[in-house]
Amino acid sequence: MLNRRDAVRRLLDDRGDMLVVAGLGQPCFDCFAAGDDPRNFYLWGAMGGAVPTGLGLALAQPDRRVMVVTGDGDALMSAGAFATVGAEAPENLAICILDNERYGETGGQVTHTARGADLALMAAAGGVRDTRTVRTEAELADAIGALRNGAGPQVAVLKVAPESEPGSLPPQDGPHLKRRFRSAALGVEDK
Repeated sequence: MLNRRDAVRRLLDDRGDMLVVAGLGQPCFDCFAAGDDPRNFYLWGAMGGAVPTGLGLALAQPDRRVMVVTGDGDALMSAGAFATVGAEAPENLAICILDNERYGETGGQVTHTARGADLALMAAAGGVRDTRTVRTEAELADAIGALRNGAGPQVAVLKVAPESEPGSLPPQDGPHLKRRFRSAALGVEDK
């Protein structure tokens, strides 16, 4: 299995002007550890909200690449959003799902992906034309290229080790994060 922290670091390295929506828990920590950036929007307490938020952002900002980095629990909670992603088909949207087959925020219980649910197939069934499951370093290099540059929507499910990485806690002040992200995304001062 892949190392999640390393995979996210590589995914966000030299990201250009890409906007990032980080799902609840470890994805937030991993994105923060890769380098805090005002263009990162960390979702706190919004399980199931990463894909819908990224979709809305991609539709509102069609000239910017939008990357959702989230976990399998979050993606399972909003699996119906894949149908809307497929129907809207924003070319600037990429979704990276870190699948450790665990609900990390509630005690490490196994998710349905540990029991056979396939998030890449769910996204494909929703109409997302480019989906993949990534298990090896060679597959990861190809997936990073597609997520960063391929015509979207893109969905890559990265099979990552279930172990948590050392804590790397991003800011938790919601109004501050909103203002900071809005300023970075729109290029305006938000007071």
